[in-house]
Amino acid sequence: MTVAVTRSKAEQALTESFEAVAGALPGSAAVREARRRAIGTFAALGLPHRRIEEWKYTDLRALMKEAYAPAVGRPAAVDGRALDAALGPALAALDAIPIVFIDGVFAPGLTHVGGEHGRSWHFDPLARGLAQGFHWLEVLLGEASGPRSGAVIALNTAFATDGALLRIVEGARLTKPLHLIFATGGVQKAAIATRNLIEVGAGADAVIVESHVALGAAASQHNTVTEIAVGDRARVQHLKVLAGGEGAAASAHIGTWIARLGAGAGYRAFQLTAGLPLVRNELHVAFAGEGAKLDFSGCFLGSGAEHVDTTLVVDHAVPACESRELFKAVLADRARGIFQGKVIVRPDAQKTDGKQMAQALMLSEDAEFDSKPELEIYADDVACGHGSTAAELDADMLFYLCSRGITLSDARALLIESFAGEAVDRIEHEPLREALSTIAKARLAGLARVRAPTRAEDQP
Repeated sequence: MTVAVTRSKAEQALTESFEAVAGALPGSAAVREARRRAIGTFAALGLPHRRIEEWKYTDLRALMKEAYAPAVGRPAAVDGRALDAALGPALAALDAIPIVFIDGVFAPGLTHVGGEHGRSWHFDPLARGLAQGFHWLEVLLGEASGPRSGAVIALNTAFATDGALLRIVEGARLTKPLHLIFATGGVQKAAIATRNLIEVGAGADAVIVESHVALGAAASQHNTVTEIAVGDRARVQHLKVLAGGEGAAASAHIGTWIARLGAGAGYRAFQLTAGLPLVRNELHVAFAGEGAKLDFSGCFLGSGAEHVDTTLVVDHAVPACESRELFKAVLADRARGIFQGKVIVRPDAQKTDGKQMAQALMLSEDAEFDSKPELEIYADDVACGHGSTAAELDADMLFYLCSRGITLSDARALLIESFAGEAVDRIEHEPLREALSTIAKARLAGLARVRAPTRAEDQP
């Protein structure tokens, strides 16, 4: 018996739009073939839905009612002042090397690589590598076009227009952060797919920031993938800032990080998410060498009816590695936050040390927090643990602060900032820590004004 699978309107539109734009997408013959296999994989799988365990809280098939037309062609014209305004004062003033993409296309006029480029690090736009047929890139996309990659990666492989190819030279110590800026500036709704491939050489030290901003009022659907290989004994700080702007009302962001850590490597990752109605951030980390360390923290701030999902898989495949994960959620109104964290300890991964914690601060009775921490341990000499909490603001602490002459609104703001600040404080790079703290505080100030009944409000 043959069972016909009914596809949603958005799923049908995605497969049909590929045929319309396939000829305009960059790539050699091998890349074009990988794209066709990838869209075939997506057509077979469809959008992820609640019957898939990893997507049970974020039913993309139900949430994604409409698929926007792919942004292929000339991007919107954007000047530096408009870009700085979209980034905000904190990030615009950051002393970093900007590498800018507008509507999924590299913007050389807004990119300033500096003197270290070509010596300590190298950059190429993904579109150039696809068009020139870099063999390793063709192989990589070919591997990502099969059914094991999943529907989201397959869609990215099919539609990716551009992104950053970064290589940090072995032993290099970058003096400034590399700032990858992805901005949407179009006047029409658009779907954008970008792909970043980063290789950090052995013993190198680098800070990499990804910022996603909107310059106009048009909504977007962004599917972005970053793959990073951290060499032996290398040190990387990798940060992502996702803050909705004027066009966020109907926008969605699906982001995937895939990291591979070499022996003795140190990978510190941080993500700040706020202001978009639908967000799914995934991180997949594989320990490939002994003695590597992972520190991954994040803060997602939700209000209105926003839906923010953070899902990570940490794979301890080798001995003597350490992982730490800390996530903070502040949820107001009818916002929904999701945290799914799976830590796998393979049979050979003795001496593994893994700790994970997810905490939510509920500012409204209508907010929702779904947490699913998981441990899969197949070794016996390990130290692993996980935890999850959800609570309202402490009424006793509010009363104490108010009794010292602090207004209720200021007391709420202080407690909320203190709660979220624990995650932000784990950022080692001081200018970035200050910049992201400024952004977070501005968002939190708005959430602090959302009132919920507390004992403190009943005090004389």
